[in-house]
Amino acid sequence: MEQTLEFDLELINRYDKSGPRYTSYPTAVQFHEGFDEAAYIEAAKASNASGRPLSLYFHIPFCDTVCFYCGCNKIATKNRALTVPYLDYLHREIAMQAELFDRSRRVEQLHWGGGTPTFIDHGQMRALMAHTRQHFTLCDDDEGEYSIEIDPREVRSDTIALLRELGFNRMSMGVQDFDPKVQKAVNRIQSEGQTFTALDEARRVGFKSISLDLIYGLPFQTVDRFMATLEKVIAVSPDRLSVFNYAHLPEMFKPQRRINAEDLPSAAEKLDILQATIERLTSAGYVYIGMDHFAKRDDELAIAQRERSLYRNFQGYATHADCDLIGLGVTSIGKVGNTYSQNLKATDPYYAALEEGRLPVWRGIALNDDDIVRRAVMTELICHFSLRFDEVRIPGAQSFAAYFAPELKELEKMQADGLIEMDAQGVVVQSRGRLLIRNVCMVFDRYLKGHGGQRFSKVI
Repeated sequence: MEQTLEFDLELINRYDKSGPRYTSYPTAVQFHEGFDEAAYIEAAKASNASGRPLSLYFHIPFCDTVCFYCGCNKIATKNRALTVPYLDYLHREIAMQAELFDRSRRVEQLHWGGGTPTFIDHGQMRALMAHTRQHFTLCDDDEGEYSIEIDPREVRSDTIALLRELGFNRMSMGVQDFDPKVQKAVNRIQSEGQTFTALDEARRVGFKSISLDLIYGLPFQTVDRFMATLEKVIAVSPDRLSVFNYAHLPEMFKPQRRINAEDLPSAAEKLDILQATIERLTSAGYVYIGMDHFAKRDDELAIAQRERSLYRNFQGYATHADCDLIGLGVTSIGKVGNTYSQNLKATDPYYAALEEGRLPVWRGIALNDDDIVRRAVMTELICHFSLRFDEVRIPGAQSFAAYFAPELKELEKMQADGLIEMDAQGVVVQSRGRLLIRNVCMVFDRYLKGHGGQRFSKVI
């Protein structure tokens, strides 16, 4: 496939509205407490018949300081002792989860997220990975996708070498912006030296892929200021970049109330920043993978996209598609078989459930046939910017055109506007429509009708 991207300001302004990010379909808005521990256990045991490999996500919620823009589930604290009971209970959950899954199912994906996973000390890191290895079959050949989010302010000189020794081979690092005024406004003071020292060390010890995260739309950002950060990032040539749009939702995320809305760039300025970023990354040899992500042309994500084997889940884009995902720790989300589940969001209820010998499942959803086919459609669009109608299995052996007649009618407007090309065989998202892929997916979202999008961020 051709991996090009075109910034069309008129089209973006016309389609810029709120919508889901589709890390899952149905989205978490549809999760309900009727899907409980018993439903999860049934789904987990049933999944063993598939023989699918496993993916493990561990949520480490602790942060030393709170970044005001952050919407993640975290515990901001200076008290490192709080990690002790949390990890003790996380070890319990690992053991309980492992009992549900056949030991023959290899863990091909593993991710530590947060919060700040590097908040825990080296001994705790070793113990957590050893306990995981004791209960699950981890890869010993370095072929798995084992990734970790790090804060360069939270690593010692030997931390990254330890992470590589433990089996991690991919890393993402938060940068957001190097401008001192922006950093002060969002309470994330992080020097270039800290960041690039960590990156250099990751390369030295053999990490396969390194990604840096940037955010546009933060207080005091301008095109020139953000481009200054971007030039410094391009100069160190990370394998991947995530360039996220800051969504200011202080009514939902309490730390954002400490950001002065008057200091935020205007909507027009944000779009100027995005356009300049796309043009500069493209000229530097990066391709747009989708949903804020860029990668070098020879990166495995870019290759997987060209080969139509790319996949997306709660951990982001991945090359290992057919895994059952087990979420571990507070608020973690899993995908097992055709179900989603989410753990309890606060530590005390999470601890109480495990103390009582129960898995800390809070809510979830079992997908019906319609959910499954719509998820398949969205996955193809998000990962490959195209859809072949004859490859989609429709319930009741109907034709795609009959099953999705209203949706195809709605897509005709997008075709007239130049977002997509569509014929009897399928849909191809055009280069000018790729930034608006969420809009295309929203056409197929049965739950979104009449919802208004008020609980979601803007698509751009």
